[in-house]
Amino acid sequence: MSIQLRAYRHPVASASRGANERRWRMAKQPLYEQIEHRLRQRIDSLSDGDRVSSEHQLADEFGVARMTARAALSALERDGLLERIPGRGSFVRKSLTSRRIAQLVSFHDQALAAGKTPTSVVVSAERRASTATESHALGNPESVISITRIRCFDDVPVAIERAVFVPALAALLELNLETDSLHAAMRALGCVPTGGHSTLGARRADEDALGLRVTPDTALLVETRTIHDISGLPLEYTSSAYVPQRYSLNVDFTIGAHAD
Repeated sequence: MSIQLRAYRHPVASASRGANERRWRMAKQPLYEQIEHRLRQRIDSLSDGDRVSSEHQLADEFGVARMTARAALSALERDGLLERIPGRGSFVRKSLTSRRIAQLVSFHDQALAAGKTPTSVVVSAERRASTATESHALGNPESVISITRIRCFDDVPVAIERAVFVPALAALLELNLETDSLHAAMRALGCVPTGGHSTLGARRADEDALGLRVTPDTALLVETRTIHDISGLPLEYTSSAYVPQRYSLNVDFTIGAHAD
């Protein structure tokens, strides 16, 4: 029994920490699950955005190795109760923003409806030559209005949005792209977005990790959509990559008669 306990002892654990680990290990439930349960109880009394204890603080509090504390935090993050932002810490997330994928709602309007302040960090805004994919999606224009922004709710990055528009919407480049609603401006210009088509995918954050405040290996939920006006003429082709811990897309469906 003593050999097993020494194998679990953290290299820098104090005598007090070792005693705590022996007491915790007498329970059948793994240590990290016990700590996770305690943290879930704490989160119930915290508010969205509150900071929780760090790995180091939890390790000291519960007398365990940092690896064990990290496992507890990771489990809570997987369940959407915490968000871990590199270099800043772990924060309670109780108000995951979501949208029905079948409903066309601008990011700006959705933030206001949720009681949040919408802001954007402009990565680029220009008129440039269209790619083959963009040209096909927008009715074969030779050039497009390209606007790339990091979209934020209450200054928390939620998505990076790469949007291109038909040349008739060049006036969008004159807006305050940090705060203005592009869809409101489109309506004012007589190009009213009324419908569209979306596809869903996923990818790593990679080069977008820094702007989104995530690690490069974070999986992002990607929605690629084409938006058109009431006549069916395309107006916008956009790819939005969302941090899934901060934003979700809901899908309604029916069950076929012969579904298993």
